[in-house]
Amino acid sequence: MAAANAPIAMREALTLTSLGIAPQFVTFTHVTMESEKYICVRETSPQNSVVIVDMAMPAQPLRRPITADSALMNPNTRILALKAQIPGTTQDHLQIFNIEAKTKIKSHQMPEQVVFWKWITPKLLGLVTQTSVYHWSIEGDSEPAKMFDRTANLANNQIINYRCDPSEKWLVLIGIAPGAPERPQLVKGNMQLFSVDQQRSQALEAHAASFASFKVVGNENPSTLICFASKTTNAGQITSKLHVIELGAQPGKPGFSKKQADLFFPPDFQDDFPVAMQISQKYGLIYVITKLGLLFVYDLETAAAVYRNRISPDPIFLTAESSASGGFYAINRRGQVLHATVNDATIVPFVSSQLNNLELAVNLAKRANLPGAENLVVQRFQELFAQTKYKEAAELAAESPQGLLRTPETVAKFQSVPVQAGQTPPLLQYFGTLLTRGKLNAYESLELSRLVVNQNKKNLLENWLAEDKLECSEELGDLVKTVDNDLALKIYIKARATPKVVAAFAERREFDKILIYSKQVGYTPDYLFLLQTILRTDPQGAVNFALMMSQMEGGCPVDYNTITDLFLQRNMIREATAFLLDVLKPNLPEHAFLQTKVLEINLVTYPNVADAILANGMFSHYDRPRVAQLCEKAGLYLRALQHYTELPDIKRVMVNTHAIEPQALVEFFGTLSREWALECMKDLLLVNLRGNLQIVVQELKVKMH
Repeated sequence: MAAANAPIAMREALTLTSLGIAPQFVTFTHVTMESEKYICVRETSPQNSVVIVDMAMPAQPLRRPITADSALMNPNTRILALKAQIPGTTQDHLQIFNIEAKTKIKSHQMPEQVVFWKWITPKLLGLVTQTSVYHWSIEGDSEPAKMFDRTANLANNQIINYRCDPSEKWLVLIGIAPGAPERPQLVKGNMQLFSVDQQRSQALEAHAASFASFKVVGNENPSTLICFASKTTNAGQITSKLHVIELGAQPGKPGFSKKQADLFFPPDFQDDFPVAMQISQKYGLIYVITKLGLLFVYDLETAAAVYRNRISPDPIFLTAESSASGGFYAINRRGQVLHATVNDATIVPFVSSQLNNLELAVNLAKRANLPGAENLVVQRFQELFAQTKYKEAAELAAESPQGLLRTPETVAKFQSVPVQAGQTPPLLQYFGTLLTRGKLNAYESLELSRLVVNQNKKNLLENWLAEDKLECSEELGDLVKTVDNDLALKIYIKARATPKVVAAFAERREFDKILIYSKQVGYTPDYLFLLQTILRTDPQGAVNFALMMSQMEGGCPVDYNTITDLFLQRNMIREATAFLLDVLKPNLPEHAFLQTKVLEINLVTYPNVADAILANGMFSHYDRPRVAQLCEKAGLYLRALQHYTELPDIKRVMVNTHAIEPQALVEFFGTLSREWALECMKDLLLVNLRGNLQIVVQELKVKMH
């Protein structure tokens, strides 16, 4: 099959020799790769050093003058573990360094030699001696803790791998030993599986093993699986197998039924054997890599063979999982670092057409959300529907790759099924299936909510929203608003339906929240429209909102005059006055027009309010002649006198002595020149001699003094 259509893509990520690493150091004892992040190489000539290759920038390796028998980079961080034999003893000195901080984290002297070691988690080193296995945490000051003793089948084996499952409850140790005399090249593989909970070991034949998690249908808890590959010879007969077995089955829960498959080695690879196994959780695939560079790919769930190919002409001695890509890295004796990845575009068509395994093709597409199975999925969905297998159809639609069947058409299809008395409607069955799988899309969320609102089961909506099961949209908010304003507001906020959020806050009279929210989301509301809306139902709220706007950073978004006019159009004199008195407190020259306006509107309607404003003396930039005229009209004669500057005006107003406090008038006379005062007195006597004589006499007394 053409490489372009192959389900697994191979590329050379780098070559170690191009980084200046001599070929004699490209071996199992000199190179370590604990994860996709780092490769570590130990050189012993021309001088002792450790080379750290950061896979994010491989062209800039870090070379440090370090003498060690083994060096391991931590899977996640720039932490280096070093092991060196203490001269003249069988003891090993172990040290852990933080390369960034240039500090030693901890060290320990092992009383026996460590024949193999590995980072089994970012916090834990696994140490294997000739007799036992220990775990050493990088945290705290704890010493290595013994986990178990090695089983007899691993005696005199070269240990090539050690790993633990994610729960750290299951541990597996792998060793190889010389082959049978008749086939010395085919080395024997031995495995020890240890249960931490049961404190029990099981000895098996295997060259490579790995742990995986798998969710069995009907069980919310994932199952822990062990996968291992073996190649054995018995009376000249070679048997090569892959096994997938559940560990620690969960009582009362559906379990994973064990699977096995043959590993088919081509005739010229009879002495070849597995050296590594990696599992892709992303795709649910098992990768078995052999010494001579063969790659076997199997489906984790069914152990069905997916692909086999030679990926390296040179022997492979080391692999590492590439969780980011769902593939793996492999290093061969030539120093090539190969990166294997799944070809997303071709794997599903390859499985369906080349292998003719339609079920596996659909499962792969569903599991890893891959293209290529569209026709198969649609066809299968229609078959299930035709057979009235609505539950299975719902599950297929829910898991359909790339949301292929998550459409309005599918919803309509389930909607169209007649509901049988006493049975769950297929549409609800469909939505129920979707909810167990994750989040509904916007259309599904709306349709399910419609059902729930019609059935008056608002509490279900609240639960789903709390669990983030529904995609919020403006339409969903509009629907929910018919039954619950608070819930609708939450939906509008999540859906970023900003105008609706603002309108909802306005309805709730939470005007301060409008300003805070708008600033948070960078939204400029139509403040004028908002103010008009609030005015209709809540005049005092409108004043408060207008005042909040006036205090906004960058100034009020609606000019004061427009706001005032809005109040006045509705004859809200008091509200307009309250607003203006607050915003005009600074008494600025540019506010002369508004100062005049607030006095004007009150002199016409509430003269006593205008009188109080003038008495406060808070304004000094208004139109004084205009205010003088209005004061006169409003019967505030003393205020008019205080504002007029022409003698005829003063004389005309002054004769209204019946409406002016005599004492106040006497005091006003005191502000006039002698000539003007005499003129005014004359007028007062002419108009009403008897009535005004007393005032004139009093004024003359004041003037004479």
